[in-house]
Amino acid sequence: MDRFSPKDELVFLPLGGSGEIGMNFNAYGFGPPDDRQWIIVDCGVLFGREGSLPGVDMLMPDIRFLAEQRENVLGIIATHAHEDHIGAIAPLWPSLRCPIYATPFTARLITGKLDEAGLSSKVHVKEVPVGGQITLGPFTLDFISITHSILEPNLLAIRTPLGVVAHTGDWKIDPNPMLGEATDAAALEALGNEGVLALVCDSTNALVPGSSGSESKVRESLTALIGTLKGRVAVTGFASNVARLDTVARAARAHGRRVALVGRSMQKMVSAARETGYLKDFPTVLDETEVADLPAHKVLYLCTGSQGEPRAALARIADNNHPHVQLAQGDAVIFSSRVIPGNELAIGEMQNKLAARGVELLTAEDHFVHVSGHPCRDELAQMYRWIRPKLALPVHGEMRHQMAHARLARELQVPQAMVPENGQMFRLAPGRPELIDEVPAGRIHLDGRLLVPEGDGLAKDRRAMGFAGLLVVTLVVDHKGRVAADPVVLGEGMPEAVEEAVLKAVEGTIARNKGSDPDNLAENIRRAARRAAHDAWGKKPITRVLVSEV
Repeated sequence: MDRFSPKDELVFLPLGGSGEIGMNFNAYGFGPPDDRQWIIVDCGVLFGREGSLPGVDMLMPDIRFLAEQRENVLGIIATHAHEDHIGAIAPLWPSLRCPIYATPFTARLITGKLDEAGLSSKVHVKEVPVGGQITLGPFTLDFISITHSILEPNLLAIRTPLGVVAHTGDWKIDPNPMLGEATDAAALEALGNEGVLALVCDSTNALVPGSSGSESKVRESLTALIGTLKGRVAVTGFASNVARLDTVARAARAHGRRVALVGRSMQKMVSAARETGYLKDFPTVLDETEVADLPAHKVLYLCTGSQGEPRAALARIADNNHPHVQLAQGDAVIFSSRVIPGNELAIGEMQNKLAARGVELLTAEDHFVHVSGHPCRDELAQMYRWIRPKLALPVHGEMRHQMAHARLARELQVPQAMVPENGQMFRLAPGRPELIDEVPAGRIHLDGRLLVPEGDGLAKDRRAMGFAGLLVVTLVVDHKGRVAADPVVLGEGMPEAVEEAVLKAVEGTIARNKGSDPDNLAENIRRAARRAAHDAWGKKPITRVLVSEV
């Protein structure tokens, strides 16, 4: 562990999660520049939005730099089980083909994803005990328990012959987390006493003063609030927040209500938690059909869909097309979650549908029903007091969050703070950290079942079609290249009058271009058709010309 060559370097390379919230993917390399060994910390996704990326289910980091040297990748280590940290493992693993390491709850959820992808027989998921340690080549990693909004979050102490890096993953300081381990403050302080080269740290709430708050206070508030409601109650939130699910179920039991889990991810999370030793006192859960016959004041639904996801349980309930769950006048929905930026319209539309049926809406805007899982400024300051790094590397945030985090680190007398961007490689040498290289970094789209590079432009074409439709002109030519039949114009998503104007322009173009090469004629027709559509409509549709030879 203590042996190293004068050419050896310790480097940090983010490929996702810097300059954005989500899609976390961070790599650490050790060795000479031409022969480094690598570990990957987290491998997450962003979810596509129909407005900007129609048809794209997920976005993942472009990892070609590491895929091209996958024989040097020693493993993927997951800090915790949120989708923006593990959601890309199954799609990207075939490009890396390395072992995966995680604590039991996280390993259980990763294994489930690999099963769904048909990869479980090929991938080795190695379970690390809570508070455990692993060694991969020149890296020894200690898993230090911290708190977050999911079970088993870990700060990784990454030890190398050139020094130690502390990688927080997502975290907060919750003195009473209700489920799972509390923050191991003694281990963090001991790590700081040992000496830390760099702290690679969550920046999500770096602009928010104070502290994020404790899950125990939410339990008190939710229990009291549910006790005031008379009809059916639905509570929606992040299914991954198992402590919150436990809180709601206990609150239901305290007020004589029976619980039904509505939504596949709710059921998966509860099952995974039970299988790994949690939720031992979780109330008995009924099926959706079983609670339907109970009096309204005896029913509580735990529902997916707090962000307005169109296929989630709550959206279907709001549309009144869920097969087993209906809400009406006198019932209530508690949104025990925050609004993720970008989801405002979808959530608002869903809430309006519920309100129109007389359903009472209770949100974090007017009730204490949620606390963040990420550190606010006071918690960040405490982490720096524990770790005392020589270098701050803020990640997991948009640029404004990372910049605010870096300023705070400097105010706390951290000797140096650098704001990384995806694709930038930093040498973490003692006393002289620096940016040394840039590698390809971008996004890969999961489009249906296919992985498609962002630059292929499919989403751009779909947006254009959504705005101005698709225009197709079919042209038949004989073996001499002469037009052999009347052209046909087909328009999708446009008024009929536009098609008529286009057909007239196409016929005129054919008359003016007799004897032209078929390829030149097709291009002239495409331009004329698009111009005619714009003149008649004010929009430029995606335009294609299909030439058939007879």
